[in-house]
Amino acid sequence: MSHIDKIDAILTNIERTIVGKRDISELSLTALLAGGHVLLEDVPGVGKTVLVKSLATSIGAIFKRIQFTPDLLPSDVLGVSIYNPQRMEFEFRPGPIVGNIVLADEINRTSPKTQAALLEGMEESSITIDGKTLKLPQPFFVMATQNPIEYEGTYPLPEAQMDRFLFKLKMGYPTRSEEIEVLSRADSKRPIEQLTPAVTLDELLELKVVASKVIVDTTVKTYIVDCATATRDHASVYLGVSPRGSLGLMKACQAYALIHNRNYVTPDDVQFLLPFAFSHRIILHPDAEYGGQSIEHVLTDVLAKVRVPVVKASSI
Repeated sequence: MSHIDKIDAILTNIERTIVGKRDISELSLTALLAGGHVLLEDVPGVGKTVLVKSLATSIGAIFKRIQFTPDLLPSDVLGVSIYNPQRMEFEFRPGPIVGNIVLADEINRTSPKTQAALLEGMEESSITIDGKTLKLPQPFFVMATQNPIEYEGTYPLPEAQMDRFLFKLKMGYPTRSEEIEVLSRADSKRPIEQLTPAVTLDELLELKVVASKVIVDTTVKTYIVDCATATRDHASVYLGVSPRGSLGLMKACQAYALIHNRNYVTPDDVQFLLPFAFSHRIILHPDAEYGGQSIEHVLTDVLAKVRVPVVKASSI
């Protein structure tokens, strides 16, 4: 199969369990191919868990789930060394973070100390246990969920943790016809149980390499940096997008271009992905929030004011 055939096979496979969320499936696969992670913020029952499981099954990945609770400890995430009296030595038993696709469910329900246990793994693809560094299996992809409605007993993610996520996504409710289709599918066996891999892990890793080689013209790189700089200089913004955010957006654009069967990034890719890559990295001034300003308004303003480059065909 060609690269685009493999990508289409993955997305089609996911659609067997998720009704009418092709855009979210594409963005999730974009983040995976770009080497990033996703924060899914939405109400319960819209299919967040099914989406993650379907993605993992579609690429033949090792799926792990961490159900975050207030009493969860860092060792419950990373793993623990247990003494073996027969061998008279400690043996490391890996925690659920050691997998390919990790669902961090309700991540804002646990303490900041336990949340931080994910940081090294998300950024370095490795964890440190008893002074030893353990490389995580590749690919390594975290999809965390949180409920935006319930605030009591939750711990909002700190800026450093939010900056580790490439995208912040919302699935939203299905349309009337989509929800009817969901009910119709419930009459038979659960679709997730019948799902089989569409590609192998090796093929997925190959797609990641191809995505990293997608051409990004200097004018497009400049456009990304100008947009990030505009968030830092905006009158309503207290904390703008970091260089990590600029780099993440560029990698996401490369993966998104590959998904759409192109070997080059366009300014349209930047404009489409920018809200998903930048919205969670911005903090507004309190006065701006009290005045009714929102991050969505800021990003709309940024895209309107930053000059869009014209990429010549000869340069790509």
